[in-house]
Amino acid sequence: MRRTLANALTREENAPDRRRARRTPGLTLAPEDFEVFRTEQLSQTSTVLLVDMSRSMLLRGCFLAAKKVAVALNTLIRTQFPRDHLAVVGFAYYAREIRPEALAELTWHGYEYGTNLQHGLMVARRILARHRAVNREIVVITDGEPTAHFEDGQVEFSYPPTRRTIQETLREVQRCTKEGITINTFMLERSRALAEFVALVTRLNRGRAFYATPEHLGEYVLVDFVSRRTKKVS
Repeated sequence: MRRTLANALTREENAPDRRRARRTPGLTLAPEDFEVFRTEQLSQTSTVLLVDMSRSMLLRGCFLAAKKVAVALNTLIRTQFPRDHLAVVGFAYYAREIRPEALAELTWHGYEYGTNLQHGLMVARRILARHRAVNREIVVITDGEPTAHFEDGQVEFSYPPTRRTIQETLREVQRCTKEGITINTFMLERSRALAEFVALVTRLNRGRAFYATPEHLGEYVLVDFVSRRTKKVS
């Protein structure tokens, strides 16, 4: 990690806009900054990045940050961990897989509302079932508790969320847990409702939860991913 931080410092110091004005506090990490020491026995990891694309993500300025994380994580895995697999799933009223090559052009669809995390986890779980890696994980980026779920083939939406939506989402968390899938959640909002829901998720799944601002989301996700991958080698 020291070499990674040194690379980031060198890149920022040599950037023309950085020399002209130091407007942004802190250090921004890019995929090319990372130096990862691996062994040939490095176990494979399959990751699904689950990105909240609900209306509030755009209104709070979180959508662009989440999109940048998806692009950066895809680049990092392709260049540093080529044996790993990454899939990206966006979820709002319903969930859908997004091709890695389409990430750069990913746009927010204003006509969609709702936070159907249940469907997102369901799609992610099915994707991971096709990739029997040793380590399988779901990384959730969201700014709110679930407000929609599938029932009898129809999407049920309610805000504030109903107890049924919370229950059905937690059932999907339990299915992921039974299949050995770890769920790590990055919260972009400090609301009590979201914190309480994520606490239930981590209790059921034994994954981890983080709070991150949109400005530093990329560093949190990338550093956490690399640190976990290198720990599995040692």
